[in-house]
Amino acid sequence: MAVSTSKTGPLAGCRIVEFDAIGPVPLAGMILADLGADIVRIGRPGSGAMTNMPGNVVLNRGRQTAELNLKDDAQRDQAMDLIARADALLEGQRPGVMERLGLGPVDCHARNPKLVYGRMTGWGQDGPLSQSAGHDIGYIAITGALGSIGPKDAPPPPPLNLIGDYGGGTMFLVTGVLAAILSARETGKGQVVDAAMTDGAAVLMSMFYAFHAGGMWSAERHANLLDGGTPWYRCYETSDGGYMAVGAIEPQFYAELLAKLELDPDEYPQADKAGWPKMTETFSAKFASRTRDEWAAHFEGSDACVAPVLSIAEAPSHPHNVARKTFAERNGIMQPMPAPRFSETPAEIGEASGTVPVEDVLARWG
Repeated sequence: MAVSTSKTGPLAGCRIVEFDAIGPVPLAGMILADLGADIVRIGRPGSGAMTNMPGNVVLNRGRQTAELNLKDDAQRDQAMDLIARADALLEGQRPGVMERLGLGPVDCHARNPKLVYGRMTGWGQDGPLSQSAGHDIGYIAITGALGSIGPKDAPPPPPLNLIGDYGGGTMFLVTGVLAAILSARETGKGQVVDAAMTDGAAVLMSMFYAFHAGGMWSAERHANLLDGGTPWYRCYETSDGGYMAVGAIEPQFYAELLAKLELDPDEYPQADKAGWPKMTETFSAKFASRTRDEWAAHFEGSDACVAPVLSIAEAPSHPHNVARKTFAERNGIMQPMPAPRFSETPAEIGEASGTVPVEDVLARWG
């Protein structure tokens, strides 16, 4: 199935070559394609057959795939012909792999001086761990992020791969590539974007490092404002085994929480840390008295900052998500719609296509 090249997003007209990878690179390609970039993925021979796998249908949406054996000189040259016409390149190989293929930054900039060369790794292009294998959990472990999450009397739980791969990786790769494209259009000179998940995850922790330096954040888990250490910022189990998320930080929202729970504010002063164990016990008993959905209906429309904890299966049906069209079903698969929203150049999702001859892309790119 061909991918439409007449896109309406804010990146319409931007050309990107994405080398097949795992983790944050395909999500970065998906986001950029949603925003209108014309992206061609380069994969190994036979990789196009994987396009229709459930995960790939979402993560590879909006792009065509050209199958090339990059160890073959002629096919590598075809990849370079695409790069010569591109605004940016995305790759997620271990440092040195692209150079050994003859497709490193020096080689590519010789053909295309304005190229933005986006490199995505866990540890970065240099440093003592740069050649080591790794995964999200290890990247966030050395930044202080993983050690700040979870109860104090149990091992830190893996927060999916949201903090390292996608938060510290994808989002900083996308930001860096877009910033460098703007720079290249002003200066005529491209550059390398070294996006490391360790660096990005560390930046995501900026506020907590600032709080820690100011004596406002303990290194102990489950002892702080946003880590479940307070009774008014954590989850509570309901009578049916569900959970309600409570985030009543500001005094006016905390007052609303107490009112909805029918508790006396004089008996539960928010700032009285000595009273937090009793407060937690009371809140736990209260929430355990009704089902999750009963509590959700009770708090609906209030400023208590309380919401039901939904599963992946449930979230697309939440009335707010339905009204916002946050999710949509495409080809039998429920998937998130593009974000953010644009008033003049709306983003859109495209299909995950099969393979396309490189010659077709070269002809389209001129």
